[in-house]
Amino acid sequence: MADNKKMVEEITSMDVDFAQWYTDIVKKAELIDYTSVKGCMVIKPAGYAIWENIQNELDRRFKETGVENVYLPMFIPESLLQKEKDHVEGFAPEVAWVTHGGLEPLQERLCVRPTSETLFCDLYSKDIHSHRDLPKLYNQWCSVVRWEKTTRPFLRSREFLWQEGHTAHATAEEAEERTILMLNTYASFLEDVLAIPVVKGRKTDKEKFAGAEATYTIEALMHDGKALQSGTSHNFGDGFAKAFGIQYTDKNNKLQYVHQTSWGMTTRLIGAIIMVHGDDSGLKLPPRIAPTQAVIIPIMPKKEGVLENAAKMEAALKAAGIRVKTDNSDKSPGFKFAEQEMRGIPVRIECGPKDMEKNQCVVVRRDTREKIIVCLDELAVKVPEILETMQKDMLETARAHRDAHTYTAHNYEELMDILENKPGFVKAMWCGDQACEDKIKEVASATSRCIPFEQEQISDVCPICGKPAKHMVYWGKAY
Repeated sequence: MADNKKMVEEITSMDVDFAQWYTDIVKKAELIDYTSVKGCMVIKPAGYAIWENIQNELDRRFKETGVENVYLPMFIPESLLQKEKDHVEGFAPEVAWVTHGGLEPLQERLCVRPTSETLFCDLYSKDIHSHRDLPKLYNQWCSVVRWEKTTRPFLRSREFLWQEGHTAHATAEEAEERTILMLNTYASFLEDVLAIPVVKGRKTDKEKFAGAEATYTIEALMHDGKALQSGTSHNFGDGFAKAFGIQYTDKNNKLQYVHQTSWGMTTRLIGAIIMVHGDDSGLKLPPRIAPTQAVIIPIMPKKEGVLENAAKMEAALKAAGIRVKTDNSDKSPGFKFAEQEMRGIPVRIECGPKDMEKNQCVVVRRDTREKIIVCLDELAVKVPEILETMQKDMLETARAHRDAHTYTAHNYEELMDILENKPGFVKAMWCGDQACEDKIKEVASATSRCIPFEQEQISDVCPICGKPAKHMVYWGKAY
């Protein structure tokens, strides 16, 4: 038990210092390490395995909607970037530039991609000629660079991994349909696989993506009451097409501009998993995303037959499709239990000589620490059932936390009081004027998270200025 206590003591309590708790988790669970490149991180095997599962599941869902994967260069010529004015202005503060090739200065600066709209537009301008070439449904998995001033592992770093989808369509209606389709794909992925409930909605004009006609978002609430933008889908209309001359001949042999979309998710999702589900003992991974879903811990492994029994259990679980490992190291059982909890492995399975005599084992859930006695003959059936129950319970626990920390403000005083004293989402009406949005940010350091699709009529007037209200908005402080 001393080993167990020491391991937990090395993790700061989330109620004492949430930021330090988060840093302790990503370091202690060996998800990342810091590097000599300021603002950049090493994603270690335990962290990258989570990203691989995210990537595999999202990629499968994308392809089910007809999307194909491509890869474009990481460098963007400055002249290409300058073609879309709003886009350039939106990213200018974060762009990293290459000015030399070897020892020779370049004739034209190259931007290290912060995003790839301009490169996809350049490609589409060469590939799209006729309505028969549409739609183009492309996605790429890559890294991007944004010169962030303040960084935090997974949540904000100068280089990060992501996917960026870019599609081109014949009509505005098709582009809008694709934009919403991908947003819904993201929302179902977070809820079904990551067990994270989200609010879906549209960003205000102030918060939308640079160069987009409309940006849609899924917003999640972390344990500390801060919001995390967890995925976005953008409708570009024909603005980029006009800037880059992307035209096609329609069925009447007339030239038309294409309508485009873009959508992306990043490694910040790993940060979301940590901050939604983790506790003071460490990670708590939802079973569907966990690289290792179960760990078998043989008790008294030197006793005859214990390791052989563990091997049979592992084989049976693997045959049932469970990602399982056996910890037959010489560490103490208490240390192994604490390590399993800290790494967030959904269940541990304990089995020693006494258990074997009774033809049973003990399955312990990471989320509730409930101990379940399971007959060895039924292990391959019961463990998948336990994992499925855990998956659903973790989503409901996260949803209950979000709902308990979602407040309603009817007037300015209530809005300010909640934003200053009650971490979480705040629902309040809004007139649509950016001046009111700016005031909330200036006074309470909070931003509009989204105009949710599911609207409520809290009052008839904007609580900030008193003018007639147009929308109900989710407000909050965010990462």
